[in-house]
Amino acid sequence: MRREWRGYARSRAQAYARLRGLAECRTEQDDEELFPVREYFHSTPNLSPRISDLPLPPPLRTTFPINAHTSGQPDHTTSYVLMCPLASDPPPLELTHGRHEAASLSRPVDVVERPPTLFHTLRQDEQHSVLSLAADASHIYNGSQSGDICVWDKRTLKLKTTLKGHTGSILALEYAADKEWLFSASGDSTVRVWSTRTLLPLYVINPHGETDAGDLFSLAWCPINQTLYIGCQDTSLQWFTFHASVLPLPISASSSHDSDSPPANGWSTPTSRRVHKFFDSYPQYTRRPADLNARNPTCSSSSQGSLPPTPPLTSSSLPSTSGSPSSIPKQLRNDPIYRPLAVLQVPPPNVIYSAHYGYVYCMSLVPSLREGSDHVPFGSEADGGRRNLQLVTGSGDETVKLWALSVGNPVPSLQHTFECASGAVLALVARSETVFAGCQDGHVKVWDLETRTLIRSLIIVENVDILSMSMLHSDLYVSSANGELQRWSAAFDLTASWKAHEGIVLSSTVTYSSWASPSAATTDNDPQNAKQALWLAGEICADGCGRKLWEIQPPEPPKHGRLSVLTDAGLDLSDCDVETMVYALSKFVSIPSVSNSCVHREDCRQAAIWLRKCFTQLGAEASLLATGEGTNPLVLGTFHGTQTMHKRPRILFYGHYDVIAASARGWSSDPFTLTGRNGYLYGRGATDNKGPIMAVACAAADLLSRRALELDLVMLIEGEEEAGSGGFVEAVRRNKDAIGPIDAILVSNSTWIAEDTPCITYGLRGVVHCNVEISSEGPDRHSGVDGGAAAEPMLDMLKILGTLIDGDKRVTIPNFYDSVRPLASDEEQSYTVISKLTGTPASSLASRWREPSLTIHSVEVSGPRNSTVIPATVKAHVSIRIVPDQGLDAIATALREYLEASFAQSQSLNTLHVNIDRTADWWLGNLDDAWFRALEDAVRDEWGVEPLRIREGGASLSFLTFTPNILVFTLCLQSIPSIPYLEKEFSCHALHLPLGQSSDQAHLPDERISLSNLQRGKIVVKRFLLNAAQLAEPSACD
Repeated sequence: MRREWRGYARSRAQAYARLRGLAECRTEQDDEELFPVREYFHSTPNLSPRISDLPLPPPLRTTFPINAHTSGQPDHTTSYVLMCPLASDPPPLELTHGRHEAASLSRPVDVVERPPTLFHTLRQDEQHSVLSLAADASHIYNGSQSGDICVWDKRTLKLKTTLKGHTGSILALEYAADKEWLFSASGDSTVRVWSTRTLLPLYVINPHGETDAGDLFSLAWCPINQTLYIGCQDTSLQWFTFHASVLPLPISASSSHDSDSPPANGWSTPTSRRVHKFFDSYPQYTRRPADLNARNPTCSSSSQGSLPPTPPLTSSSLPSTSGSPSSIPKQLRNDPIYRPLAVLQVPPPNVIYSAHYGYVYCMSLVPSLREGSDHVPFGSEADGGRRNLQLVTGSGDETVKLWALSVGNPVPSLQHTFECASGAVLALVARSETVFAGCQDGHVKVWDLETRTLIRSLIIVENVDILSMSMLHSDLYVSSANGELQRWSAAFDLTASWKAHEGIVLSSTVTYSSWASPSAATTDNDPQNAKQALWLAGEICADGCGRKLWEIQPPEPPKHGRLSVLTDAGLDLSDCDVETMVYALSKFVSIPSVSNSCVHREDCRQAAIWLRKCFTQLGAEASLLATGEGTNPLVLGTFHGTQTMHKRPRILFYGHYDVIAASARGWSSDPFTLTGRNGYLYGRGATDNKGPIMAVACAAADLLSRRALELDLVMLIEGEEEAGSGGFVEAVRRNKDAIGPIDAILVSNSTWIAEDTPCITYGLRGVVHCNVEISSEGPDRHSGVDGGAAAEPMLDMLKILGTLIDGDKRVTIPNFYDSVRPLASDEEQSYTVISKLTGTPASSLASRWREPSLTIHSVEVSGPRNSTVIPATVKAHVSIRIVPDQGLDAIATALREYLEASFAQSQSLNTLHVNIDRTADWWLGNLDDAWFRALEDAVRDEWGVEPLRIREGGASLSFLTFTPNILVFTLCLQSIPSIPYLEKEFSCHALHLPLGQSSDQAHLPDERISLSNLQRGKIVVKRFLLNAAQLAEPSACD
C-alpha cells in the first residue's frame, strides 16, 4: 500500500501542479510545497483524494481554427477518427522520421508515406477538461470535468446536445452497441445509463456501499452476460447484470431526494446520499465542514449541501435530429422531470473487495469490443467458440489482473496477476491475446495472456504518465501527459510520433466516420480498403479546451499472403486436401519467424499464435506454453482419435516454427512469399521445418475428418530450435501433465541423401565442442621490437594443435579409437548399395557416418591482426565427432587432458585455458523395433520402393523428458543433446523420417521443397499413423 500511496501522491501532485500552471513537479521537495494537495491526505493512509476534487483554475476561452480541407462536402467513404481533447491552438505536426530516442529496442521509425493529419477541432463555449471519450455510428461523446456529457453529431461535427445528471466529473464512458446504451461513470459515485437513440437517461446505478466506493474510474460492458463491470476507488471490482426478465418501474414523482429508505430488490433506491466525512471533505487548512459541494467545486449548487435539482425536460434539451417523439419512452414523454426510469443498486454479492491494492483505474474485456480492436465478437460463428472470455484490470498497485468469465456466470475469477513495476497502471487496451498496459513511469508493458509472459516493455517517454491508449487494427496509439502521441506497429516499431497537444492528453479513442478528407480517396473498390480512421483525444483544461480529430491510416495489410505464381502445370492444386495444405503453408511462410533476431521477436510470437489457430481450425485442441521471458512459446496441439476397444497410442510430433534469417541476396523470389516454380515451393522454412509441420498436421486432420484417426497425435512445436532451444526442456517438464502420456514421438526435419529415393535416418554421430585459449600476461607486442624475446601464444597454439592429428589424418589422443564399434558386414553391404545409388564412394560414406573425426574450425587473435603484431591472446575452436561406442564424457576428458599435457611439455610462460563448450552424444536407432517397421512400411507402401536406411554425420534434436515406451524422431542438422539423452534416460528408440530432397537448400538461398514430396510425405504420415494405431499395446524396447 505504501507503493500505491507514494505513486498516487506523486501523480496527483504533478496533475495539481500542471493545473495551476506550474512547470514539472518531480521531487519530494517540490511535492511538499503543494500544501493544498498534502492537506487532502489527512483522513486515512489507505485512501487518497479524488481526481475530481482537485481545484482547477478558471477556464480560458480560446478560438481554434479548423483546417481548410475539412470544410468541404462529405463523400461516401468511411473514415477512422482518432479523438483527443485539446488545450490550445493546433500545434504544427511534428512527425518523427528516423530513430526516436525513446524507442528502446524497437527498430528505427519507419518513413510514413502519409502522416496523420489534423482533421477537425471540436470546441464549445464552456471550457472544462475532457476526461473520457466514446463514440458510436452517429455520435461522439465526451465526458467533462463539469459532470456533463457533450454529444457531437458525427456527420455534421456540431454539438448536438448535452447530457446532464451527474454531479461529479465523468471519469469513464462505455458504449454498448448491442443495447444502444452509453454508460457513464462519475466522481459522484454513480453510473448512469443513457439511450444513444433518444439521448435520454434510462437508469442510475449505485455501487455497493454507495459513496464508500469513491470515484468510479473504469467501466467494461460484457454483452454476452449483459453485465457491466465497475472499477472503484475503494479498490473493489463490482458488477451489475441486467436481467431481461426484470422490468423496472419508473421513479414516481413522489420520490424524495431526502429519502433514506432502503433499496427494494436492488432496483429502486434513494437518489440522494449522505455526506461522507472523507470523500466530501475540504482540505484541513480551509477549516470547513464536509458537504456535497466539496466533490466538485466547479459545479454550482446551494450552500445547504443538497443535490442540484434535476433540470426539466425542455424542447431545447431534446436532441433536434434523433428520432420522432414516438421513439422516446412513454414514461419520459409524460414526465416533465428529466429523470431516469429507475435507480439500480449493485447487490452485495456482486462485489470483490480489495480486487487490487490500489484504485482500479482501467479495465478491458477480452476479446475487446471497442472500435479498431479488430476483434471477432465472443461466441460468434467466426470466433468458433474457442477463445476464453476474460476481463483485465489495471490499478495503482502497479499490477494488471486477469479475470476469467464464463457464459451465464458473470462472477470474475482471478487467474493471474502481472507485475508491471513501472508505476500505476493508468490505461489498458487489448487485442487478440495481447494486453497493453500504460504505466505511470512512461512504459507500456505488453503481456501475452495465453502464456502469461511479458513480451515487450515499450519506453514511450521516461517518467511521463501514459494516460490513454487506443488500437487501430494492429497499430497501438499511445497518449502521454506531455501531449505527445505515438504510433507503434504490430512488430513494436515506433512508426510515428507527433506533438498533438500542449496540455495533458487524458483520453482518446478510435472511431469510424462518414467523413473523409480528399486525400483519403483510393482507387480500390473494396470499401474496407477505402476506409480511413480518425483518432479523437481529450485534453486537460489549460489555455483552453477542446477535442482534436486526427485522420489516421490503418496499418498496411501483410505484404505476403498465399501461394505466389504457379508456373508449372505439374503443380495441381485441384485436390482440396493439397490446396488446404499449400494455402496454410503459404500463410505460415509469410511470417518471418527468425528466432535469432531481436527484430523478429514479435514475428515469432505471431507465428506461434497463427499456428495455434491453424491447429484449432484443423480440429485439434491447441494452446501456447510459455518458455520464459525472452524466448518464444511452444505450440501444443492435440488431435484426439476416435474411441476404440483398446487403449489408444499417443504419438508426439516435434517440430519448430522458427527459421534462419534470409536476405534477398541469392534468392530468385521473396524468401517470405511461398512461390511455386517448376514443381517446387520456394520460401524460407519450406523444408526446414514449416513444410513438414503442415504435412503432419494436415495428415492428422484428414484422418480425423474421416473418423479414421485411432490414436492421439500431440504436436509440440517450438520457436527457439534455430537459436539453441532456450527454455524448451524446462517448459516441457513444467507442462508434462498438459502434454499427457506419450508412446512415440515423430519428427520430420531432414532431407534424403539423394533426389529420387526415399530414406529413413537411423543414426547420428555425436559431437564435443572445445574452445582453446593461450594468453600471455602482457599486451600485444610489435614483432620488430619483441620478436624472438617474447613467448608468443600463437607458436604455442600451433604446437599443441599440430599434435592432435598425425600424418595419416588419425587422431593422436590416447585410446581414441579403442571403443569404436567394428564395421559389420551387413552395414558394409548397405554402404555399397547406397554408393551405387548416390555416386558417393562407400569409404566416404563410412567416414561421414560411422568413423570419428577431429576438426579445427578457427584460430582467432587479439590486436589489429596486421603482420607486425605479436598477439597476446590466441583462441582456437576444435570439435570431435564421436561414434558408437565411444563415451561422450570420456572423449571430452581425454581431449582436455591431452591438450594440457602437450602444453606442459613446451614449458611455456603463457597460460592455457581449455573449455568444453557443448556436447551431444551419438545416437543409433534399433532397426528391429516395431515402430521403425511401421514407419518403413508406410514409406515403402507410398513410394513403391524400399527406403534407404541412412545415417548422418552429426546431428540431434532438442530432447524431451517423458516416460514413453518409444521415441520416434526425424533428423535435425544441428548438434543438440536430445535423442541420445532420451535413449539412455528412458531406454527407448528413435526414428527419423526425412521428407525433403538433398537439393532442398535448407538454411541457404532459394530454400525449397518439392510439391510432390510434400503431398506424398503427408500420405506417408497418414499411413504411419494408421499402422501405429494397430500397436495399441506397444512392446517395451530392448
